[in-house]
Amino acid sequence: MSALLQSFRRLTLLSSSNLVPALVGPSSTATATTNNFHTSSTLSKQWNSRNTGPSRWLQLNKIVYPPQAPEETSRPAFVCHQKTNIKYSPKKMWYIASFVRGMSVDEALKQLSFVDKKGAATIKEAILEAVEMAVKRNNVEFRSNLWVAESFCSKGRVFKGFRRHGRGRFGEVEYKHCHYFVRLEEGAPPANYYPGREQKSGKQMLDEWVESMRKRKVINSL
Repeated sequence: MSALLQSFRRLTLLSSSNLVPALVGPSSTATATTNNFHTSSTLSKQWNSRNTGPSRWLQLNKIVYPPQAPEETSRPAFVCHQKTNIKYSPKKMWYIASFVRGMSVDEALKQLSFVDKKGAATIKEAILEAVEMAVKRNNVEFRSNLWVAESFCSKGRVFKGFRRHGRGRFGEVEYKHCHYFVRLEEGAPPANYYPGREQKSGKQMLDEWVESMRKRKVINSL
């Protein structure tokens, strides 16, 4: 009887400790793991804090160029900056990144102030940080004498979760992240950023649209 009492006391002590899932069986372990599973964006923030994202873009700031001859055209200063692991869709960020490409810094900041999107605030913050880097580290004399030479984004980490639906069904949810890259260059922006493309005025684009509307035709009609 004393041996049976001692074994019962051992089981009582083990049940109060954290060793029960390992001793009871795989079903209890799976239940404990499922209960601790988190599918919201807070988990992705915790995981993204350990991942700094791509680093090759910032290595361009460390390139040392050879000195130039007096008759050569002076090489404009530039600065590269990035913001990684942004909780935003890369497809949505692409439109805003392309929007400010080729603008001066002042014009880009002014235009982004009127864009009512979450990614616009992130890009505006990245451009302001790049301007501070250009003035403090790269010895750019005038902070307004900069333009957006490159502006693009890439796909970041994607975390998957699920969302419950009716009748015991569930749907898959994707928490997407993106990386934003910008390069500011000293000088005035070019008149036509995209070479080979004619820069059309508003009247020319309106005339083309009106002409395309007039050429419409109902198929299989008289």
